[in-house]
Amino acid sequence: MSAAPEPLIFAVPKGRILDEALPLMAAAGVVPDAEFHDKASRALSFACVDAAMRIIRVRAFDVATFVAHGAAQAGIVGSDVVEEFAYPDLYAPVDLDIGHCRLSVAEPACAAGEPLTASHLRVASKYPSLTRRHFEELGIQAEVVKLNGAMELAPGLGLASRIVDLVSTGRTLKDNGLVETAVILPVTARLIVNRAALKTDARVGALVERFRALVARRDAA
Repeated sequence: MSAAPEPLIFAVPKGRILDEALPLMAAAGVVPDAEFHDKASRALSFACVDAAMRIIRVRAFDVATFVAHGAAQAGIVGSDVVEEFAYPDLYAPVDLDIGHCRLSVAEPACAAGEPLTASHLRVASKYPSLTRRHFEELGIQAEVVKLNGAMELAPGLGLASRIVDLVSTGRTLKDNGLVETAVILPVTARLIVNRAALKTDARVGALVERFRALVARRDAA
């Protein structure tokens, strides 16, 4: 008798995208057990109703890393993460059309509207690759100060003249005296898979097709 295959590992991000993704996941057969919903639990790996799957819940950037390196076979993450890392072993076959926001440049309201004449800028962001690429296209060298949070404090404290961060409503920027001055990238959540796993594990391809069909039916409704 052949041994049962290892569980398929599905990686999801903590936070807002996950709340929107859970109904789609359930419809696609990715249903975590009750412990997943226990707010007191500090677990990171969870069983699924389908015993042939497990879910890991990690930071968004780590979702891409786990899937790209094959530690997880599939997952859900924002297109901002996919574009920032551009892992060659990462494939994003389905736009889930949830988690809408944008990656934008923001600066102090008092400076907004002034001509951008500098050849060098210091920018605070957790997206160094996308930030550098954006400013390079404008002929500007961007020195990126890597921050993982509290980005809005950087201009006021002299750490950077601008920030690049995700924006949804813009309320946080306004509350911190900043205004959005350019959109680098519109962002939605994507189903991502490991390329090698897609080729070698039929379950991954079947999962992609279930999500693709769900999105198509929802868009047609």
